[in-house]
Amino acid sequence: MNLETRLRKLYRKGALDLPFPGLGRTPERHRKLAEWARSDLSLARLAEAHVDAMAILHEAGRKPCDGLYGVWAAETPGHSLHLQSIANKPVVTGSKMFCSGAGLIDHALATVHGRLVDINLRSCPDSLAIDEAGWKPQAFAETGTATVHFLDAPVAEIVAENNWYLNRPGFWHGACGPAACWAGGALGLLDYALEHVRDEPHALAHVGGISADGWALQAYLDSAGCQIDRDPQNPRLAQTLALTVRHLVEQSSSDVLRRIGRAFGPRPLSFDSKVSQRYQELELYIRQSHAERDLEALGKALINTRPVKVLPGMSTGDGAGNGNHPSVVQQTRG
Repeated sequence: MNLETRLRKLYRKGALDLPFPGLGRTPERHRKLAEWARSDLSLARLAEAHVDAMAILHEAGRKPCDGLYGVWAAETPGHSLHLQSIANKPVVTGSKMFCSGAGLIDHALATVHGRLVDINLRSCPDSLAIDEAGWKPQAFAETGTATVHFLDAPVAEIVAENNWYLNRPGFWHGACGPAACWAGGALGLLDYALEHVRDEPHALAHVGGISADGWALQAYLDSAGCQIDRDPQNPRLAQTLALTVRHLVEQSSSDVLRRIGRAFGPRPLSFDSKVSQRYQELELYIRQSHAERDLEALGKALINTRPVKVLPGMSTGDGAGNGNHPSVVQQTRG
């Protein structure tokens, strides 16, 4: 069963209908994203984009069209879209890089110079060209990550203007979604480690470290979800929280990658296709973290404004969580 078939199966079952951030069930949302990634990182990458698009449209007061969505918001030099009007109807021309799901999904929410537009990709096959030649790794090869070139492609709807996409607290809530997927990818490696560990002191020590990382990853996601639900409209808290949890998840996931190699050596990375693919995909996926640039943005947010006290979140265990991007090359929170 190929990736598109697996994704559409989830869509038809309604499994992609996750709770929106900030409405009291955000820990449950994070756990589901991690669960998908724990099983299938490529699937989770596209599923996360769809559920993020649903949350964006909800925040904008718009109803989604039928079909699978992606969010194409990367802004890279020399690759941008331009919005114009032909016969009094909006169209886009130009190109976008890092368009995951190209050729697989039905709609894309795309940024166009401060606007956010909904493009029906199935209605304009002659108005776009998908260039996958630039994608070199085998990691995420199924996800259709490509540069998409548009030529007067019709816009189904202008969702928002005036940089609304970037300036809302929900941008930062959405930034926790990829972090949940990173965490799930690392948890999948923990599953492998627990199943294959041998009774050897150094291997056991590293598996113990991986297990501790796994506990921390789940705690980070639950805590972040609870804090989002406590104060969902606080833009300063939303930013500092997202930058903090992304950094912590990246660090723990990187430690898992390091320990897997030290515990098991090259064998699983060379001869086990599933482990090798997961390892490569997780290593690539966490590079969507903007690393020191995000930490600089976090530091600026903390010193330029009155510090926000971030309290540890506690989950009730029922998923309710109800209390019982900075200046970078890519504007996308992914």
